[in-house]
Amino acid sequence: MFDNTFLNRVAHKLAWAVLLPLCLAWSAWAAWGRPAAQYVPNVQPELPAEWEGRPLRPLALSAVEERFADRFPGSIARLTNGRQVLVLRTVLQPTRMLHPAADCYRGLGWRVGTQVLWRDAQGELWRCFEVERGGVRQRVCERIVDAQGRGFTDASSWYWSAALGQSHGPWRAVTVAQPL
Repeated sequence: MFDNTFLNRVAHKLAWAVLLPLCLAWSAWAAWGRPAAQYVPNVQPELPAEWEGRPLRPLALSAVEERFADRFPGSIARLTNGRQVLVLRTVLQPTRMLHPAADCYRGLGWRVGTQVLWRDAQGELWRCFEVERGGVRQRVCERIVDAQGRGFTDASSWYWSAALGQSHGPWRAVTVAQPL
């Protein structure tokens, strides 16, 4: 007689054996007949001059960000208004390279707190969380906006909306970090 653990493993493997091909087939079907997005390297979109009423100045990308930017289908810029650091990623095509900021912080050794949705003074929805590393704490908020002004608070919903042609670019992912 089989125990529940064995049956759960078999059911799990069977589910993946069925679901993965179905998801791939759905993606191919949804993209069929639409023109492929064109990859345009080194696009330098116009950057904002100020953020929250304070002038912005550019910051250099770190070595890790530079390596990532070399393969990124769009552009990446870091700016500061003296109080906050903004990372602006302009995306030209649906890509899995647009990671959630929480994943990036975890990968760099930060402890990431609970993620919550927050609505700013303009009514825009953001995904926010706190990070901590070596006694330094920051609040990080992010959102993605498409060419029509539609906002997304997570990379996965943005990706599927873009990949299925429901959202059109270029897209701008904004990540704002400020000390606590």
